[in-house]
Amino acid sequence: MKTPILGSANVARSVNAADNRLINLFPEIVPEAGKEPAFLQRCPGLQFVREVGTGPIRGLWTFKGYAYVVSGTELYKLDSAYNITFLGNVSGTGAVSMADNGTQLFIACHGPSYIYNAVTNAFAQITDPDFPGADVVGFLDSYFVFIEPNSQKVWVTQLLDGLSIDPLDFASAEGAPDNLISMIVDHREVWLFGSNSVEVWVNAGLSDFPLQRVQGAFNEIGCLATHSVAKLDNGIFWLGSDARGNGIVYRAEGYTGKRISTHAIEWQIQSYGNLTDAIAYTYQQDGHSFYVLSFPTADKTWVYDVSTGAWHERAGFTDGQFTRHRSNCQMNFNNEIFVGDYENSNLYTFDPTVYSDNGQIQKWLRSWRALPTGQNNLKRTAHHTLQLDCETGVGAAGVFGVLLAESGDILTTESGEPLDLESSTDAGVDPRVMLRWSDDGGHTWSNEHWAPLGKVGEYSQRVFWRRLGMTLKLRDRVYEVSGTDPVKIAIMGAELILSPTRA
Repeated sequence: MKTPILGSANVARSVNAADNRLINLFPEIVPEAGKEPAFLQRCPGLQFVREVGTGPIRGLWTFKGYAYVVSGTELYKLDSAYNITFLGNVSGTGAVSMADNGTQLFIACHGPSYIYNAVTNAFAQITDPDFPGADVVGFLDSYFVFIEPNSQKVWVTQLLDGLSIDPLDFASAEGAPDNLISMIVDHREVWLFGSNSVEVWVNAGLSDFPLQRVQGAFNEIGCLATHSVAKLDNGIFWLGSDARGNGIVYRAEGYTGKRISTHAIEWQIQSYGNLTDAIAYTYQQDGHSFYVLSFPTADKTWVYDVSTGAWHERAGFTDGQFTRHRSNCQMNFNNEIFVGDYENSNLYTFDPTVYSDNGQIQKWLRSWRALPTGQNNLKRTAHHTLQLDCETGVGAAGVFGVLLAESGDILTTESGEPLDLESSTDAGVDPRVMLRWSDDGGHTWSNEHWAPLGKVGEYSQRVFWRRLGMTLKLRDRVYEVSGTDPVKIAIMGAELILSPTRA
């Protein structure tokens, strides 16, 4: 029988109901003539490009052929050859918001803000006495638009001049009495996110203040985290909040919000101690459009794929534990997807052909119920063979083992001994898949059982496990496959041979 390994992340409040983890893997639909309707493929690895400043990387932006990086309290410019120019100092910690008008780059640092002029190379803090500070900034019709911290006020700068502020160029989002948390400019509209509501404004060309509310464009879904708002796939995504609760992820549909998170994802999110520090970015690669939402305090990263509507976890792997993904922000530069590290000064590219995170182990994992939904009759079954339907013969060159061994995470053999870099069983050379199972719904697990994935060119290698025992008192089994070898992973399905018993 086919065991339902394909799908998305779905770990319910009770693992006895659902325990489908999906870490550093995501599904891709096969539209026609495929072996199966979908397959699971490995998330892209992090290819190191260079260090910028002292870190962490707080913001990335591109315009006029250059990349701009806020690293720690410094702003840098990179050309296409990745030569670095220091531009000036900025303030604060945490994520920044950036926008440009074709000439000037505006950097909002949770109050104090800065302008870099790409024509004159001048860099300066905004010192206009009427500037109230900025939390988030965007660009609309030659104006910089920004929200004032701890207020309901939205401002615009003078036309094409972020250094000049008119004291009357503001209005208040007063559809609800909540302060503004975030904003974004999308399709020449300004979305203003309060803690319990959203208003949409447009440039109406008015003489005193150019922006005006869109009639009927008000809803009672607010925003919980300033930097969770991002654009993707001609829409807006954010982590929601309202008078009734927190922790639902929304996508804009018209002028309201459509829930895209699942009960399982929401339970996970709402269990975290602090949600207000959540940060998000979006990117597109190979036709997949991803909304990447990280929770720094909880040390978790969740990713939504617009093309499939499926969620997965994106994770680092340190000291034997999954952590939040290292990426903190994103830009599209030099025909590559760049991300910055949340902890240090590293810039990386997302590379689908790299299977480690800057030389560190990238562990992938999938867990799933052995029996399809509704087919467990609560009788014991003897499990004879599990075969993984996946691409084999993907072994890599020994240099990958060297890179991983020097990374700080010690790779070991199945018996726990350090890897011998001269042997053919080095990481990636003779890759393995690890299998565990749980007979109590996912509460406790068996030891790991390893199976070869095939050295380079061993395309007929079968990945299977035999004599898997009998389900115990709960008559319920969850399987888990995982791996750490730096090789390509593509899983089309799994075949399980079992037989019922009399009990």
